[in-house]
Amino acid sequence: MSETPDSDDLFALPGINRIAPRGGFPQHELLPQVAYEIVHDELLLDGVSRMNLATFCTTWSDDTARRLMAESLDKNIVDKDEYPQTAELERRCVRMIADLWHCPDPAGTHGTSTTGSSEAAMLGGLAAKFRWRQRGGTGTPNFVCGPVQVCWEKFARYFDVEIRQVPLSGDRLTLHPDEVAAHCDERTIMVVPTFGQTFTGLYEDVAGISRALDRVQEVSGLDIPIHVDAASGGFLAPFTAPDLVWDFRLPRVKSINASGHKTGLAPLGAGWAIWREAADLPAELIFDVDYLGGSVGTFNLNFSRPGGQAITQYYEFIRLGRIGYTRVQSASYRAARKLAAGLREFGIFEPIHDGDPRHGITAVSWRLTGDPGFNLYDLSDRLRSRGWLIAAYPLPAHRENEIIMRAVIRHGFTVDMADLLLADFDRCVKQLARHPFSTSLTRQEAGGFTHSATAQVPDPKRDTHPA
Repeated sequence: MSETPDSDDLFALPGINRIAPRGGFPQHELLPQVAYEIVHDELLLDGVSRMNLATFCTTWSDDTARRLMAESLDKNIVDKDEYPQTAELERRCVRMIADLWHCPDPAGTHGTSTTGSSEAAMLGGLAAKFRWRQRGGTGTPNFVCGPVQVCWEKFARYFDVEIRQVPLSGDRLTLHPDEVAAHCDERTIMVVPTFGQTFTGLYEDVAGISRALDRVQEVSGLDIPIHVDAASGGFLAPFTAPDLVWDFRLPRVKSINASGHKTGLAPLGAGWAIWREAADLPAELIFDVDYLGGSVGTFNLNFSRPGGQAITQYYEFIRLGRIGYTRVQSASYRAARKLAAGLREFGIFEPIHDGDPRHGITAVSWRLTGDPGFNLYDLSDRLRSRGWLIAAYPLPAHRENEIIMRAVIRHGFTVDMADLLLADFDRCVKQLARHPFSTSLTRQEAGGFTHSATAQVPDPKRDTHPA
């Protein structure tokens, strides 16, 4: 049957009944509605983002935010002279975040939007490395951390810095203050506590680590700064645990990164880096660009990128304010506590983080107890058949034989959805009990949703410092 070019039915138009181009560059044109339908239909194979509890990223935005993103599609945020008001909204966001994190002078410090918290983290690390060199540091610099997101592995590799990752010991799942000093020396450019761990969702004790470094300075004279990786916690604790001291209230904290597109509620592609004082960002990292007949300093690893993310972040800030953010984040914590309480009732799940806002982010993590006849990879795979994407993975070094699961609760995940998820947990646990696998799934077979990466070539500097 031949194609009918003038048909008014989409699925009879030329091009739609062929396999979509996959290899070489296509030769011929397609009607836009045909090309759209091909792409749209292929994307049906993706998971449902609202049911993806493995990701930390925003998966719900209101229609007004989407409209602002569409209206900003053609605005390049690096062209500050051409789009001065976009630049102004970015600067307002910087001042607002600096104020939120108790910066001594929010109007006078430095900060920038980025493509995400990973770029922001690298900028904080670069600033620490340059400050260390200004103080006369020589040799290969290092930084100290606990279990961290893969961006810090990349920072160490790309910028020739040794990562001293303190191994987990005993029943500890976070970097503990009393373990920090043994890993620091005159080449340590910073200590990086994670305020909202990727693995468990727990907050590391930034204030305790700061006190430990105060003691290091008293004994050795080493003045080691802190960079806080607050990718997820930076837009939670100020609203739901305001008395928790982790930010610029601690003088040793020189920079903080956070992800606007996680708990900041902005669309994907928004991160923020803020420095305590202007002097904490070395001038060597700043480049001047034209701005309203003058110049303004910029400091990013990326160049052209859309302005919509910063614009929409500003929209969220003024739409919600402190009161609105408190309500939104508190609602997410309620859903997390609902999920944690329901999981406890099964009797086979031991909570690691139960969604307590004083202890961690809007997430729930747990391990399996006893021997129910299946592992967490099996459970993750079974839940996926119901549409839920929930991470299962091993803990970091020295605890890698221990498998846990983690569900990240985000804006748009309600108590009712938590109830639906618990019903599917019940259904899947019973199915696994009735129809056990002859051989349980492995991490590779189940996928795992770990958001981690392994370097193809091992780092010769890695793990050279004694634990």
